Amino acid sequence: MACVSALGGCATLPPGHQPDARDRFERMNRSIYAFNVTFDRAILHPAAKGYVKITPTPVRRSVSNFLSNLAYPRTIINDALQGKFRDAANDVARLLMNSVIGIGGLFDPASRAGLDRHVEDFGLTLGHWGVGNGPFVMLPFLGPSSVRDTVGLIPDEATYPSWYISNPYATWSLFVVNAIDIRVSLFPTDKPIASAYDPYAFVRNAYLQHRDYLVHGDNAASDAPPEDPDSTPPDLPPATPAAH
Repeated sequence: MACVSALGGCATLPPGHQPDARDRFERMNRSIYAFNVTFDRAILHPAAKGYVKITPTPVRRSVSNFLSNLAYPRTIINDALQGKFRDAANDVARLLMNSVIGIGGLFDPASRAGLDRHVEDFGLTLGHWGVGNGPFVMLPFLGPSSVRDTVGLIPDEATYPSWYISNPYATWSLFVVNAIDIRVSLFPTDKPIASAYDPYAFVRNAYLQHRDYLVHGDNAASDAPPEDPDSTPPDLPPATPAAH
């Protein structure tokens, strides 16, 4: 982290760049973004493509279901912390149904039964109770975040089973599979990002807009200054929950 941050002073800005009030650490963030892109192209993207090539679609779907079910206590806890007790009851029922009938979460009978999937984490809980995003932050390996959401990663980690697994091989295996599964889910965003005039700004704006929507719903409003239309993303599909 220190080595990547030291490159912040070397980051170049695109021609005609307009500062964004939400991005106080932009030069450092752009350096970390460049590092993440290099890592993705060299390791993560090829690994994800290989995974898709050798793994049948039903197996990949079951793996995604299992990982989602494993992380679902996080959603239930944050439902309750936000006072969304009806959603919490729905999500408890969803977790139980998928864990029992869905064979440990490999299948998703809860969705077929009409139990909606929700996305909640501690960063969204802080936002629900009025805590602002704070400056945008690009994290090494983990990608876009904000000061608020980065703080939320700490209690979020304590809700994930790997926190309580003492076997490092099991912990790292779970982490790697989860990372590859998330990368596969992000394949549809590769072309829009690559075709953007400023891919970094595209990713930043998409992340902040999506998180604002998750906190405020249709009442979400950005307080950012107008952006270059080439760097402002169109509506994207809902993001997969962040890697633990």
